[in-house]
Amino acid sequence: MKSHLLVTTMLAMSLAAPAVALAQAAPAAQQPSQANTGEVVVTGFRSSLQKSLNLKKQAVAVRDSIVAEDIGKFPEANIAESLQRVPGVIMTRDETSAEGQRISIRGLPSDFSVTTLNGAPVHTTSSANIGASTRDFNYDVFPSELFGRVDFYKTPLAELTEGGIGGVVDLQSPRPFDNPRRTLRYALSDSYNTMSKHNDPDAFLLYSNTWGDWGFLIGAAHSESINTRSGFEATGGYNSSFRGSQNPVKGNFAVTLDYDDPRANLGSYTKAQIDNALLPRIYRFYGSQNDRTRDGIVSSIQYKHDTINISLDALTSDLKNRRDEIYFGLFVRNGKTTNRAAPAGQTGHNGMVPVNVHIDPDSNLLTGTFANTTYNDGTTYTNDETKFNYLALSGTWDVSDTFKLSGQVSGSDSVAFTYNSGLSAQIFGVDSTFDYGSDHVYPSLSSPVSYTDRTNYAGFGISTGWAKEVDKERQARFVADWDYHAPFGFEGHLKAGLSYVDTSKGINKRNGTSGATTHLNALGATALQNAMVTTLPLDNLDMGSGWPHAWATYSRSYVMSEFDPLTYNTAATFTPAQSFTAEEQITTAFIQSDFTGQLFSRPLRLNAGVRFSDTKTLIDNYKQQGAALTYGPNHETGGYNNALPSVSAAYDLTDKLTWRASWGKTITRASLSIIAAQTVIPNPFDNTATSGNPDLKPELSSNFDTSLEWYFDKGGLLSAAVFKKDLTNATVANSRVVTFGSLGLPDTALGAIFQDSAGHVDPNLAMTLKTYTNAAKQKLQGYELAYEQSFRFLPAPFDGLGALASFTHIDPFTPTGTPWKSNAGQVIEVNAVPEYAYSLTAYYEKGPLGIRFSYNYKGKFIHPDTPLNLGDDMIRWRAGRGYLDGNISYKINDRLEFRVDALNLSNTLGYDYFEDVTGQYGTGQKTRMDYAKYDGRTIKVGIRGKF
Repeated sequence: MKSHLLVTTMLAMSLAAPAVALAQAAPAAQQPSQANTGEVVVTGFRSSLQKSLNLKKQAVAVRDSIVAEDIGKFPEANIAESLQRVPGVIMTRDETSAEGQRISIRGLPSDFSVTTLNGAPVHTTSSANIGASTRDFNYDVFPSELFGRVDFYKTPLAELTEGGIGGVVDLQSPRPFDNPRRTLRYALSDSYNTMSKHNDPDAFLLYSNTWGDWGFLIGAAHSESINTRSGFEATGGYNSSFRGSQNPVKGNFAVTLDYDDPRANLGSYTKAQIDNALLPRIYRFYGSQNDRTRDGIVSSIQYKHDTINISLDALTSDLKNRRDEIYFGLFVRNGKTTNRAAPAGQTGHNGMVPVNVHIDPDSNLLTGTFANTTYNDGTTYTNDETKFNYLALSGTWDVSDTFKLSGQVSGSDSVAFTYNSGLSAQIFGVDSTFDYGSDHVYPSLSSPVSYTDRTNYAGFGISTGWAKEVDKERQARFVADWDYHAPFGFEGHLKAGLSYVDTSKGINKRNGTSGATTHLNALGATALQNAMVTTLPLDNLDMGSGWPHAWATYSRSYVMSEFDPLTYNTAATFTPAQSFTAEEQITTAFIQSDFTGQLFSRPLRLNAGVRFSDTKTLIDNYKQQGAALTYGPNHETGGYNNALPSVSAAYDLTDKLTWRASWGKTITRASLSIIAAQTVIPNPFDNTATSGNPDLKPELSSNFDTSLEWYFDKGGLLSAAVFKKDLTNATVANSRVVTFGSLGLPDTALGAIFQDSAGHVDPNLAMTLKTYTNAAKQKLQGYELAYEQSFRFLPAPFDGLGALASFTHIDPFTPTGTPWKSNAGQVIEVNAVPEYAYSLTAYYEKGPLGIRFSYNYKGKFIHPDTPLNLGDDMIRWRAGRGYLDGNISYKINDRLEFRVDALNLSNTLGYDYFEDVTGQYGTGQKTRMDYAKYDGRTIKVGIRGKF
């Protein structure tokens, strides 16, 4: 497949070469000009870039924009993927669909940014983070064709919605008078993924027209995709007998090899050498297939006459995922033999026995043959859906040439729910041989037992869950604009406004595992064995030559019928500790003024303002009450207010060189999960619980930005910027030790490693309970570089070339300000976000031909789930990764354009790895890997155009 793709790409490029000559031979078609000026009219991607540069240059604060090439013709297929070419923006991909999903701005987590739709705050979530109750915004919910422009503000203005220390992203839906004539735009494509080997259709249709003072627009988009992933998982850690026994609670896992078994053979190694060698927490293959369908509709009715402009805008989207996951491999975690009379491989007799082992001198990994190993065979089948609806009535009235009134009322709802069931089986007491070889993505595994013999399986387990997350926003704002003459020859533009935003998030979680387990036990082992299939339920999985290619497992139809999550996760299985509704009522007033004039005979633009906001928090959750510590309804309130000043300036040092500076204060409200939720155990394999604090104040940041921007040519920019944020009131965790019984949580809140044979957890088990307060102070700083140029100065046909590039460097930073310390007490410098990221784009656009390739890279950063030392002296890094995308288009005329899009041409391996801070065994980047998976390349072939 790789060679086939290479030939296809080379063929497409070779076909593009004669098209260049054809384009040059048709100058009238390629460069339409205006008869009155002779100026070249730029269209397509280059036109989009030029519009973006114009908006950036005109702005006072630091703003970047991405503008549709034409109505309904956004440059990228995904909004998040468009934003990643903005300096300072780092994109996170959804790990099930491989689509761009969330963004991080200048090193801050994704919930430190605010997204608005036509100026109104919106929230939505999707896929795997449904139920996480973050303030993230998931851009993959929407087709990009539904938007006409995106404005991205990195520095504060008084008029911008507060709540985003990182920045504000404003999505703008199209309106009919954006292009006041009849337009019918269409697009059809078919995509092929090299991993899933499926073909998936995309379609888009938009109609827009104006009749005198009235206009109407409606657009609809439909897309389907099937994404297959495969690779290796260590599921969260590498550890050793020595480190595990020294840190049985704090370590990633505690493992003790069984040297007393008569089969034990250390060969030439000492017990100390083997004890210190590293094993993965779990050694297994992972495969998944995500079937995604997305439908979206945008519409607008607009009235525009002289001084009045009114629009009714609506947007709706429905995103569905069906995710099938299978995994097969060895359980290593928490193995220890304390009772040799117990069944081999099971609790009390599950210590692995080294029989013929090898220690790699470079990585310190322990491989070879082990007796008494336990196989785990699992499937998880998940369905999730996000429905988003938005409606806004907006209007402006030009009362006079110098005075304007505007207002908007809007509402949006995002309803996301997910449910799943996972069925697993085990094979106990097996001799196994495993080795990583040269490729740690597809290692080897073998044993004398038959993996397809259903009678070998026992130790069956079931888990099931259901979660619903509902976001609602209701907003009203009123703004007045007044142009006036200011002192010293400056012209002023005063803007003042009031707004009210009522936003709420509801989390409802259910866990029907107990009832499903009762049903599983009633079925019995024979029935569960007979229900297994010996053909894997997923096809086209890449496992490498050394891994078993078949084993007995369970199909989706069996799991979802026999253990239907909608049957078992009823209202009776509601989990009060993890469910809540949090409402924030925010009343805001702002006033700001722009000033435009001359300083030393050069243009100067200033903006100064202040934003006052009052936030009331209303929380409805469930709290333990009475001597029995049962959960009952609980209502709590909180509140705070903020004054947020800001000042920005843009000074044209020359006609082409602009200096820009900004200072201001912004806030980010604390995560709702730690404001409103009661006691929660985030990781069932870690005896740590968290408890919310409704009195948490928002984090406050004083921001300073300055930049030099050289607009050296039409379509040309070279810029350098420095930014610094002083953050206070950061949320920090405070810990104390309590018993599990005092938490009032069900036994299923902790994983099987903490349960006895009956599935119960010792109520006296020591637990670390974390609560949260405002305390930390920290600094975030870095710099950004950007370059953009259209090479019009080159001789034909090379004058159609152009390039974009950006680079962002961020000093080491962790959101909590807590240092990473080794077991010896040494402070290790880590960064919670990539220390650097860059984007490179090269394009050719001349006449009917367009070619574009983009490469986006982000460096390594510490894994967000394990920011601290868990006792094993291992830093878990998310490895740096880059993605190469490209497209080729050929425009026959306005009505028909052929297009080929290639996503992830690099077939990038996404993975984590564990670095040993002692430095004895290398970095671990290519050896101690975890969650190492390929997504494959996606090729889209289609047509688009307009009438």
